[in-house]
Amino acid sequence: MENLGQPLMTLEELCDALMIGKNAAYRLLIEGKIKAFRIGRIWKIPRSSFTEYLSKVTK
Repeated sequence: MENLGQPLMTLEELCDALMIGKNAAYRLLIEGKIKAFRIGRIWKIPRSSFTEYLSKVTK
């Protein structure tokens, strides 16, 4: 995870951080397990949503 200071993550950064493939990442986003939004075809994931998801999963 390189851009820790940035408020938004890309799909690729999410995949790297969770060590999952794109299909699994898309599933998490579409099912709403990680709150995110799209700009056109590009997913943007707030880092706060990512950390919230991590805290739920690691409990």
